Amino acid sequence: MSPPVAPTGWSRWLVPPAALSVHLSIGQAYAWSVFKPALESALDLSGTQSALPFQLAIVMLGLSAAFGGTLVERNGPRWAMTVALVCFSSGFLISALGAATGQYWLIVVGYGFVGGIGLGIGYISPVSTLMKWFPDRPGMATGIAIMGFGGGALIASPWSSQMLESFGTDKSGIALAFLVHGVVYAVFMSLGVLLIRVPRGAAATEADGTPAVPPGVQVSAGSAIRTPQFWCLWVVLCMNVTAGIGILEKAAPMITDFFQDSSTPVSAAAAAGFVALLSAANMAGRIGWSSTSDLIGRKNIYRVYLGVGALMYLLISQFGDSSKPLFVVCALVVLSFYGGGFATIPAYLKDLFGTYQVGAIHGRLLTAWSTAGVLGPLIVNWIADHQESAGKDGASLYGLSFMIMIGLLVVGFVANELVRPVHARHHVDPATEKEAADVK
Repeated sequence: MSPPVAPTGWSRWLVPPAALSVHLSIGQAYAWSVFKPALESALDLSGTQSALPFQLAIVMLGLSAAFGGTLVERNGPRWAMTVALVCFSSGFLISALGAATGQYWLIVVGYGFVGGIGLGIGYISPVSTLMKWFPDRPGMATGIAIMGFGGGALIASPWSSQMLESFGTDKSGIALAFLVHGVVYAVFMSLGVLLIRVPRGAAATEADGTPAVPPGVQVSAGSAIRTPQFWCLWVVLCMNVTAGIGILEKAAPMITDFFQDSSTPVSAAAAAGFVALLSAANMAGRIGWSSTSDLIGRKNIYRVYLGVGALMYLLISQFGDSSKPLFVVCALVVLSFYGGGFATIPAYLKDLFGTYQVGAIHGRLLTAWSTAGVLGPLIVNWIADHQESAGKDGASLYGLSFMIMIGLLVVGFVANELVRPVHARHHVDPATEKEAADVK
């Protein structure tokens, strides 16, 4: 499928809506915690077990983005969005079958493996294209699209909660909810497939058909992964994501546990509303903080994400169970940094490596997300399960987890300080090299 080239006069402002239609759909992943209580009850699962589909989905997101980044660069955004649509929707349909038959492994395979591939390909599908359309404001451009991924749960959380309330929280009710998700998201994502275009200059090729090398400092994907800058950013992203996803994946049961002994316990509906609020902060952080990075620089904005994020975790761990407003505000700030970190990283990569193969480089960096997708939920769920087995409850289930998150954010802060401009030996010289071979 050839990349569709924009005709003369095509407005670049039509491209962000195309990206948003895909990212708002796949952003449903952030509402997974709404399904956790129903699955645990219907299928007799522990908190760790009910996190498996989400964890595998994030692992597959990173792996499919890493291995599929080259294909996305080669085949273009429309091909990538089509693959994402098929995989993501199919994942829900397989999960519906698993829920209906009580076969939890089908939910893990469907949502986690098949749907996770759709997450990864869909996530990177518009990023390179957007930066080519908005070279003057790359942070804002990627923030607009990736904002959709963060905001997906803002729609999916109350929608899923309402469906479970209407259809029931038994196996058949969960199955029907999964089925509706698969069909509706397929229709919505098709809008992006039909609307996406690449700028005319992005279609330029060399005589042998390989992509032309843009002017300025450029680094191939093959060379980028051999630089210390790539691995410093890998650590930065991994630590920031681990800290945010630890709250997000268990958000609904976490706020319930924190205030179970208060005079006004948190209801299931209020917990779902909290998940939606976190999604709003996640979404706002993606456009707000990434746009701010265009003004103050990428390294400075990551100092804020990691440094202030550690402070927020400290406040929650020490005072969160005594004040609902404090708990909610700190969690919202952490999630805004989490979203901002995702939206800013493509522009950080562009600053260091150029736009030549930034989509493929971004895809490979997202293996940090795969790692964090396992680490964050594993740390929070495993420790909470063991604390509960030891007879503890409420906020005490999470104290150790939060201290670990603070340590990880400090590690990320140090890695960000180590980032320097890429050495000239890694730069592409289009006159003497055929750098496209690095990603074939």
